[in-house]
Amino acid sequence: MRATALALLLSAVGGHAQTVLPEASEIRFVTRQMGVPVQGRFARWQAQLRFDPRQPQAAEVAFSIDTRSISFGAAETETEAARPLWFDSGRFAQAQFRSSGVKVLGSGRFEVGGSLSIKGRTKELVVPVSLALGPGPGQGVASGSFTLKRLDFGLGEGEWADVSVVANEVQVRFKLQLTGLAAP
Repeated sequence: MRATALALLLSAVGGHAQTVLPEASEIRFVTRQMGVPVQGRFARWQAQLRFDPRQPQAAEVAFSIDTRSISFGAAETETEAARPLWFDSGRFAQAQFRSSGVKVLGSGRFEVGGSLSIKGRTKELVVPVSLALGPGPGQGVASGSFTLKRLDFGLGEGEWADVSVVANEVQVRFKLQLTGLAAP
């Protein structure tokens, strides 16, 4: 994944530097247009994370996604997505997520609750996350997916609001390669 922003993990436990490796990480999504899956991704984003595997309930997560970096692999679609009926990237260049709490489910699984703001609209959601430690010391991969309803955020207004043309549900998937994690 081509990401220009280096995402830092803040407030590292024990003074260890923690980072998300953008070149090995990704934020992707899938929606449907007239029943056909349409895949895309965001190329530029930043993440601020504070995570200690020994105290996961104290974790803090914040993401800022550059909506101008949306990529479908088709310039026409990317231009349309930046327009006011969709992301309105000229006025709302950033989508943001900020956690409000983390629930430990066990076996490296968590639920991260928080608020997602897109295009000036904010909704609460719960994001399931799996954390696999390794392959080396201090390394890990956080991954997960969740579904959002695009119309809740004003994505695809006007003629695009017809969910028989573009589905309301958008599945968001992420994989974050982490370094500098404290040992459990």
